[in-house]
Amino acid sequence: MAKAVAQLIDGEWCESRAREFIEVTDPATQDVLALVPKATAEEIEAAIASAKAAFLTWREVPVSDRARVMLRYQHLLKEHHDELAEILAGETGKTLADAKGDVWRGIEVVEQACNIASLMMGETMENVARDIDTSSWIQPLGVCVGVTPFNFPAMIPLWMFPLAIAAGNTFILKPSEQDPLTPNRLAELFIEAGAPKGVLQVLHGAREVVDSLLTHPDIRAISFVGSVPVGQHIYRTGTAHLKRVQAFAGAKNHMVIMPDANKQQVLSNLVGASCGAAGQRCMAISVAVFVGESKQWIDELQAQMADLQPGYWTDGHAAFGPLISQQAKQRVIRLIAEGKAEGAECLLDGSHCAVEGYPNGNWVGPTLFRGVTTKMSLYREEIFGPVLVCMEVDNLEAAIELVNASPYGNGTSIFTRSGGAARHYQHAVEVGQVGINVPVPVPLPFFSFTGWKGSFYGDLHAYGKQGVRFFTETKTVTSRWFDEDALANATAGPNMTIQLK
Repeated sequence: MAKAVAQLIDGEWCESRAREFIEVTDPATQDVLALVPKATAEEIEAAIASAKAAFLTWREVPVSDRARVMLRYQHLLKEHHDELAEILAGETGKTLADAKGDVWRGIEVVEQACNIASLMMGETMENVARDIDTSSWIQPLGVCVGVTPFNFPAMIPLWMFPLAIAAGNTFILKPSEQDPLTPNRLAELFIEAGAPKGVLQVLHGAREVVDSLLTHPDIRAISFVGSVPVGQHIYRTGTAHLKRVQAFAGAKNHMVIMPDANKQQVLSNLVGASCGAAGQRCMAISVAVFVGESKQWIDELQAQMADLQPGYWTDGHAAFGPLISQQAKQRVIRLIAEGKAEGAECLLDGSHCAVEGYPNGNWVGPTLFRGVTTKMSLYREEIFGPVLVCMEVDNLEAAIELVNASPYGNGTSIFTRSGGAARHYQHAVEVGQVGINVPVPVPLPFFSFTGWKGSFYGDLHAYGKQGVRFFTETKTVTSRWFDEDALANATAGPNMTIQLK
């Protein structure tokens, strides 16, 4: 029988006294890997009390000492990088290469946490009035909570608790019940790095656990990444109880393809950005907007996508793995069927994908649609599968109008050789993260991760640098130029990252 996943409460790994458990299954085989407890009310109270008590002493620890804990932690994460990737691949179904990337992007955030001293500096000014000087101080809040999704069980927890704890807070992590083994291992290594008792707690469970944390008077701030309905619920509930809340929610990311773009770069990047990680990424490209004559490339796109084959994580030739659950698979298949029924042309249909040796896997093959309109469910809903829809417009202005009409504003990209077109797009598009000849413009942790519109609920983009003010948005633009001719006409240099506020 599968073993129950332990919880970290008051510095000790302990078995839950819960009476209800959730099965953790291998998405390629349906084998039960572990059982996740639904933390009891007593366990939740014990974790919060421990974190509250630990905050009183942890906040007084010198910032350089807190940074040294992070230095030891990032060293341990690098030592155990491959082990973590194998745990992650086994419970998510990701390919090993994809799992390694998940872990490494988290390590990069811990490296940023090692630099916490420079992020905690306040401001001073002499003589703000006669003989009066003013200083401001950055101080920790208290007990913070992180609720993380299934699709990046290493990277997203590492977005949260290392930075919060390095800043002097204590933290309660509630990871996804679908893949808890990776977050637990991250916490074990954090304790090994020298984190004091009570600084980090790990609770498991489902909605009831989250709601208890959202409403508890001793919780000061909540960070969430996940779906739109859950993000809205967390934001509304948390703020109604006077918490600080940042909730990163859904996305419908568009890639705009100009006729002057490098065709081979477009096609290879588009295939990877739409089907990588089985499309289970909030930064996946799910809409390709072909401008003018670039629509002639759709047939070649279809051929390249058809060559992709999913497989088990130990298969080095697999392009991607299964979806996380049978429910996720059925949802994607439903949307594919609705797309056909609504009149979209299905160029590739992955609904009946099979992988030899794994008949019970949550497989969906590469799927490509053409002739999609904005009224179709394929376009309106976040699919979260290896499904790409193609849309065609006459010019760049029409592409910008299409993207800006979307209720989501997480990421977008444009592929072009024209510096003028790129500059206009990055300025006019109402999306938080923009790639120029970059398909998935995820910024490194010393920039802000900045969803706009329905992709983000909250007031502070706390995953990035300090200093983001109320009533402003941060747009992060990452650009690359492919050849000398393009560079000569560009308004931005090669590999330039521009931060606009």
